[in-house]
Amino acid sequence: MSSAFSIPGTQTDEAQAQLTEKFPAAQGGTGTMVFVTDDGAEFSDQQREEMGAFLAGLDDIPEVKGTVDGFDTQDELDLQRQQIDDGTAQLEAARAQLPPGQEAQQEELDRQAAELEQGAALLELSEDARFVSESGSAAIGTVTFTKNTDEVPEETKTTIADRAEHADVNGVDVYVSDILAQSSPSLVGPGEIAGVLVAAIVLFLILRTLLGITLPLLSAFLGVGVSSLAALSFSGVVEFTTFTPILGMMLGLAVGIDYSLFIINRHRTQLKRGMGLVPSIGLANGTSGNAVVFAGATVIIALLALSVTGIPLLGLMGTVGAASVAVAIAIATTLTPALLSIVGFRILSRSERGTIGHPATQSVPNTPMPTWRAITTVIVGVVALGVMALPASQMRLGLPTGSAEAPDSTQYLAYSTIADEFGAGQNGPLLVVANLPEPIADDEVTRSSVEIGQVLAQHADVAAVLPVGSSAEGDIIAFQVTPGSGPDSPATERLVTDLREQTITTDDGDVTLGVAGNASANIDITQKITTVLPIYLAVVIGLSLLILILAFRSVLVPIIATVGFVLSLLATLGSLTAIYQFGWLGELFGVHNPGPIISFLPIILIGILFGLAVDYQLFLVTGMHEAHSRGASARIAFQRGVHAGRAVVIAAAAIMISVFAGFIFSDTSTVKLIGFGLAFGVLLDAFAVRMLLIPAVMHLLGERAWWFPKWLDRVTPNVNMEGRALESHLDATSDLVPHGTD
Repeated sequence: MSSAFSIPGTQTDEAQAQLTEKFPAAQGGTGTMVFVTDDGAEFSDQQREEMGAFLAGLDDIPEVKGTVDGFDTQDELDLQRQQIDDGTAQLEAARAQLPPGQEAQQEELDRQAAELEQGAALLELSEDARFVSESGSAAIGTVTFTKNTDEVPEETKTTIADRAEHADVNGVDVYVSDILAQSSPSLVGPGEIAGVLVAAIVLFLILRTLLGITLPLLSAFLGVGVSSLAALSFSGVVEFTTFTPILGMMLGLAVGIDYSLFIINRHRTQLKRGMGLVPSIGLANGTSGNAVVFAGATVIIALLALSVTGIPLLGLMGTVGAASVAVAIAIATTLTPALLSIVGFRILSRSERGTIGHPATQSVPNTPMPTWRAITTVIVGVVALGVMALPASQMRLGLPTGSAEAPDSTQYLAYSTIADEFGAGQNGPLLVVANLPEPIADDEVTRSSVEIGQVLAQHADVAAVLPVGSSAEGDIIAFQVTPGSGPDSPATERLVTDLREQTITTDDGDVTLGVAGNASANIDITQKITTVLPIYLAVVIGLSLLILILAFRSVLVPIIATVGFVLSLLATLGSLTAIYQFGWLGELFGVHNPGPIISFLPIILIGILFGLAVDYQLFLVTGMHEAHSRGASARIAFQRGVHAGRAVVIAAAAIMISVFAGFIFSDTSTVKLIGFGLAFGVLLDAFAVRMLLIPAVMHLLGERAWWFPKWLDRVTPNVNMEGRALESHLDATSDLVPHGTD
């Protein structure tokens, strides 16, 4: 499992590859930890000694190459500065004592003075770089690994984090950065449990029996167990991000409950009408089960389509999510019917079993929606969703940092301590690779480093420039550039862009720059996603139109449904921006430090919410289509379809929302945003769009809603999405099998 976010072939990846190739001694990633005295006083000599001993003790952990004590690094920098000052003073004294006519000695002193001047210029570039705070109460320690950070086993990082938490450094707190602290998020926490409990309550309100609650939950839990273990079994050969299984669990749990509920609810309705047990199970699976397969297939296709982005991270997330949905479908259409056979008529409550064959009659709407209400609903709905979508125009995408984690977490405390004591840019230093026009000799490295470093330091948001060294061939010089702003700051993003676009002209030719680091990777991922987002959205919209045309044999219904999906999506993205980027209602949702939205979240939401939107559209509009095909006028058919399907759609959406919302209060910032985006997206799409806007628009269209060109009707196959042909067959052969027979 990996906590890294990367895309092969980006400029960051190329710069990192150069560093790996040209600086073999410096290969391997690094992790940061912060030591801070709990009383704010300077470190004592004993505390310094204990801190050094703690760092040295980490060397016995597998994959750890070594550690660097911040005090040693700071002492070395201070010593170099002192040596420059002492050397300059000695040269001045030597010049003063040199008798006239000693040209050879004068030239040697000039040469030494030039070297000292270059050394002083080089140190001046890094004068604001510190590894021990000016107050002396905080110090930075560094752990270096034998592999790149994203290749270091999670066990190694966990061991380091555990030792830091229990470090025996008297009067000193030790915090580790998010690179070291990021481990697999907990699959089950208080929020997730609360979400499942809410789903259980919804199930009880619908099914009224404990067995009714148990069967969908059992099916969903089994499906999640199968799909999660199956996915994780591949983590030894495929690199998983730490939250990929969480996404699979979210989807598997939500759709697993819903899909079983659809079949069970249909079965219960038929039993109450007087149908026999086994025929009822078969018919429920042949109708609602058929709809589950069709609806689930749309979700799977939308998730698998994430692979068209060409981003391995998204493709793998989509594959794991699709596998979870496929398992949920398989269990809903096999295990659920088998369980229904075992429990028999106990799926009904005692009072319901007493009224078998004489179910309570439900009134069927015989009047259409008032036109004024339809117009009002459309205007208010579109305006409300449009207003909610406005913040999305200012959405910034980025990668998660320690600042977004829980305030009491070690990664947040490390991030905030570094920002307060050393500057925000120290949390995300950049690695700049200067490609020289021609290789240089060893005695020219300092001069070239100063010349290039001074140009780098002229950028407005550069706090310090530290030369890392030159390659053995002399064709590359590397620098660590500390920005003045944090890694997720717009200023840092502009700095990365400016550095990449800059060409430094020297006497030997032009020097081009490559940049690596968190901020650099952030820009690359954002640009890549921005490029593929229109392509993916076009695929999703085209797929939506095709599926809905097949399902409803209409041109306008698919267009309305797709426009509704886009409205709910934009409103969801706007709400995400308002809460997690602007900080509105931040206290309610646990947002203590607003920042950019995770780069890949919009495209993930498109894939998942599209599939779920099609599900709800199918369950509602199918009832409208059926009522219309049986002779009802278009506008009355719309009312009857909503009346027939609203209970199951409301229940399904409520279950989805409760399960997704359980992840909003996760300890992991990435999981929080995914949970909120999915929960709020389902809320808007199911209740605002499918239950209100779609019926109102279709009422205004009237009979035109079902317009379908004859030539298209001839070439469009009849998919029999909800098993209506099976129902018609049973209607013709006496669908009511006497109670108690098979």
